[in-house]
Amino acid sequence: MRALQCLVATAIVSLTWSAQASTKPEQARIDSGELAGVVADDIVSFKGIPYAAPPVGKLRWRAPQPVAAWRGVRKADQVGALCSQKINTTDNGVGPPPASEDCLTLNVFAPTVRPKQLLPVMFWIHGGGFVNGSGTAALYDGTELAKQGVVVVTINYRLGRLGFFAHPALVKEAPKELQGNYALLDQIAALHWVKRNIAAFGGDAGNVTIFGESAGGAAVNALMIAPPARGLFHKAISQSGLGRDRRLFLDRKAPDGRASALEEGAKFAAKLGVANGDLAALRALSAETIVNATEQFAETNPIIDGKLLLENVDVAFAAGRQAPVPYLAGSNALEFAFYSESLPGALGEAMRFPAEQRAQLVSAYGGEDNFKANVLSDVLFTEAARELTRLHAKAKHPAYLYRFSVLSEHAPPTVKATPHAQERQHVFKTLETSPWKTDANDERAANLISAYWVAFAKTGNPNGGGRPEWPLASGDNRVFEFGNGGPIVTQQPHAAALDLIAKRY
Repeated sequence: MRALQCLVATAIVSLTWSAQASTKPEQARIDSGELAGVVADDIVSFKGIPYAAPPVGKLRWRAPQPVAAWRGVRKADQVGALCSQKINTTDNGVGPPPASEDCLTLNVFAPTVRPKQLLPVMFWIHGGGFVNGSGTAALYDGTELAKQGVVVVTINYRLGRLGFFAHPALVKEAPKELQGNYALLDQIAALHWVKRNIAAFGGDAGNVTIFGESAGGAAVNALMIAPPARGLFHKAISQSGLGRDRRLFLDRKAPDGRASALEEGAKFAAKLGVANGDLAALRALSAETIVNATEQFAETNPIIDGKLLLENVDVAFAAGRQAPVPYLAGSNALEFAFYSESLPGALGEAMRFPAEQRAQLVSAYGGEDNFKANVLSDVLFTEAARELTRLHAKAKHPAYLYRFSVLSEHAPPTVKATPHAQERQHVFKTLETSPWKTDANDERAANLISAYWVAFAKTGNPNGGGRPEWPLASGDNRVFEFGNGGPIVTQQPHAAALDLIAKRY
């Protein structure tokens, strides 16, 4: 009875907030206070909303804590700070400086005119290798998606060694808390914020789609198998998300002999002169010191901790332990067109094969040059998306597979096919943020792919509106390709090579 009373009370509050927002769309009351947003072009945006307490001081390397309530009306007209990172001002996915540890904010974009029913929610997780990027970049402005009848949320989450870090002293300090995966915990905290508050903006907490690209796509896949995230989202889109990478374990060596995450963390602390487990000394280090000391291709990725993540993504999908929600995944035509077996970390591992398997792959690709041009993209992204959608379909859940090969005629001559991350400005219809000039074909592609994404968010099926039919994924090698001539169902390129890559696992 008590639970029913709470449910009714929540519904009444949600309807009250929704009604308030519909009469004054530039205002919203959430559980931490009142907000004032900005209305432009029939869309209201609320920016820089804190969804967790600043993870600074004693809260560094702790699970996100509740936001302190404020009095009066808080202006929500400016994006928050980037999470601490080495800022690359030429990267269109980074967003405006400054960077800070005090960065756990999100942004909401919603139509000013709302129907009686609450709108589907699209929850964006940015990429950047888990070391850079933000939800504040103009690239991720949610206005054009919101115009199609959804509420868009974009978030910041902790990055690098501030987002993924394990240390024996942290376990000793809080042995019952989740350890190591602070970036994922931030994302889950933001999803809880959506559950509690999104009705104030006209959004439906019972119809949330998580979507992300690169590291954001990998985060989507991780959330698909994370028990604490279950029920917080209802559909998922992974754009160029990893699905075959091998994670570190929190407290034991990996099967390939790599150190545990705890050993990695202790080694990193020692490099910074903190070798005795002195948490106060670790937390006294500046964020800049930690960011600058983090080596390229470091183990700053999700950790199998036994509570948040129990296993690798592909293992969970193969066993049917992923969230039973509609799932859409894919990759771009030529994500990374380079080859080097000497790179450290996952990139180097992706390009090292036993001699016999390498020879078979060279043959399947039709030659050494084609092998070197495509193998990294296919190992990291193409084969992973194909396999995860196959496994999801095998578990009798809706799954859709895509390939994105749209490429502007103005792309640099060195770009032979659509590279990593170049679908994002089409999904968000923010072509003005493209790293090169776009054309009419890009506009057509942006109109189509954003419509497919919105339809999927609304119903779990991307089809409708007279667009070409996108079939469910199956065990064959068909893929729905977004190309310069429009979307078509076609055969997956390099299918024989992908089969060989799959055998590797």
